[in-house]
Amino acid sequence: MLLLIICLPLLLGTLLTGWSGARLSAGHRGRTAVIAAAITAFSLALLLMQAPAVMRGEVLYEFIPWVPEIGLNLGLRLDGLALMFALLITGIGLLIIVYAHFYLGPKDPAGKFFSTLMLFMAAMLGIALSDNLLLLIVFWELTSLSSFLLVGYWQHRADARDGARMALAITGGGGLAMLGGFVLLGQIAGSYELSQMLDQGAMIQADARYPAALILILLGCFTKSAQFPFHFWLPQAMAAPTPVSAYLHSATMVKAGIFLLARLTPVMGGTDLFAGLVSTTGLVTMAFAAFVAIFKHDLKGLLAYSTISHLGLITFLIGLGSPLAAVAAMFHILNHASFKASLFMIAGIVDHETGTRDMRLLGGLRQLMPWTATLAMVTAAAMAGVPLFNGFLSKEMFLTETVTFAQAGGWRWLVPALATLAALLSVAYSVRLVHDIFFNGPARNLPRPHPHEPPLGMKLPVMLLAVVCVAVGILPSLLLGPMVLVAATAMLGTAPPDYQLAIWHGFNLPLLLSVLALAGGAALYFTLARGGRLHRLNSENWFGLLTGLNLFTRGSDRLFGSAGRITTLLENASLQRYTAWMLIATVAVAASPLLSGDAPGTGSRT
Repeated sequence: MLLLIICLPLLLGTLLTGWSGARLSAGHRGRTAVIAAAITAFSLALLLMQAPAVMRGEVLYEFIPWVPEIGLNLGLRLDGLALMFALLITGIGLLIIVYAHFYLGPKDPAGKFFSTLMLFMAAMLGIALSDNLLLLIVFWELTSLSSFLLVGYWQHRADARDGARMALAITGGGGLAMLGGFVLLGQIAGSYELSQMLDQGAMIQADARYPAALILILLGCFTKSAQFPFHFWLPQAMAAPTPVSAYLHSATMVKAGIFLLARLTPVMGGTDLFAGLVSTTGLVTMAFAAFVAIFKHDLKGLLAYSTISHLGLITFLIGLGSPLAAVAAMFHILNHASFKASLFMIAGIVDHETGTRDMRLLGGLRQLMPWTATLAMVTAAAMAGVPLFNGFLSKEMFLTETVTFAQAGGWRWLVPALATLAALLSVAYSVRLVHDIFFNGPARNLPRPHPHEPPLGMKLPVMLLAVVCVAVGILPSLLLGPMVLVAATAMLGTAPPDYQLAIWHGFNLPLLLSVLALAGGAALYFTLARGGRLHRLNSENWFGLLTGLNLFTRGSDRLFGSAGRITTLLENASLQRYTAWMLIATVAVAASPLLSGDAPGTGSRT
């Protein structure tokens, strides 16, 4: 059953959508979207059939030997953590398919889009359900390859090609490092099966190879989840179609690194090295990206940096290692997926109707697109952590954990201070998103001067997610309590202590910090925006060095330039030069054993 959940989109989905969408007619486009939605819904239904057993605390396994000589097997497991991510992958994926059908233009090849999306969905399901580390790395790299194709979908655009190459280079390089870490981890544990490894944490952490394995695995996690200093590929990937951004870059791919951190916590977590590296990286990423987001004029650029910031928040919670921090991390993963996927789809609606994402040109759309404006205000309020929305609850839990951490004294007070600053900045960029687009005077020089509400098919997925943001904000324990509990239990290896998902916990310091963040964030934005100052700032000049983008592009240019010079030197169509290089290589190979003393008759005589 678990293998079928993956194989449906992997085999049936990619083949049928590729075949159906080969023609550009409206009928074939609609049929292709229906096929993709039906296969996704079937995988979702199969997951829901297994959910009652998992919610009771059971762990479901499937095992098929594949290449047992190297330890590579089709080992799959479904526990609370895997179920939560698999439901996100298929549930959000189904909404994205509906949205994408109405978003894509008549000249956009539907078969190419939906078949690649099915491939990516299958790869993400493979990551979530893998019990074998080598199988997981296969699916891990498959997500990098399929995301490369999705980001570069509009291949006629230079920014799409550049963004796709950058994403593949960073995440693919991290995947190679992770492979090395998995090999070391398998050698330490004596197996690549997670089911045999999860209860050997103490033995693994006592091994001398543990630090090297941890650092290599963290490189893979940090590159995939866009953590500082590997975060710069994510904003460049915003050249992808908006359905891709809403799916890959908010709810699925960028959370693959988060998932693996949570999955390996019983194995790798609990040490000072793990806590120091993971929590520090998350805290720095959260604060830095929130600051950059305020100054981004591109709507999707703002959402990209806000995504990086929220991923840093979750990474920090996982690094803390406390049981309630794990609960907060699982809860915020669900909340972030709901409000961020909807906000990306709203960005696509705005771009679709106005022809631009530049917030310096947008404004006053509330009168022309009232439904879209209302949905944007609801989901932005959830992102900002406004009470009665789901983001407020997980933000409260996050601030509570930082305050608890600081009670040990010393330098630790910096943690809640930075956390509050990041929360304040998140309010500021959330207010900017709503104010710049839907208020702030009339629009200016829009490429499409008469925007209006989009088709219902584009609004409906956003509406459903906005309802989730409100419903979970009011009834968190009823709607998500059991799922958060089983996911946190799977992450920790044991049930967390009693806790309560509720709107009100009384007057306390975390509540005070939340109020400070809400008031301070709104005040900060309107102070910066006064007189149009914010629109006149060139954020790329400010953050070019800090984001690492310039370093990456310069390094890539030098690498390719050197490769070109070497190629020109070696391959100049001269037969004499080719013969000389072959002769030099032959002499070098023949002489090496003589120089090392390994050739017969060259050893020392006794």
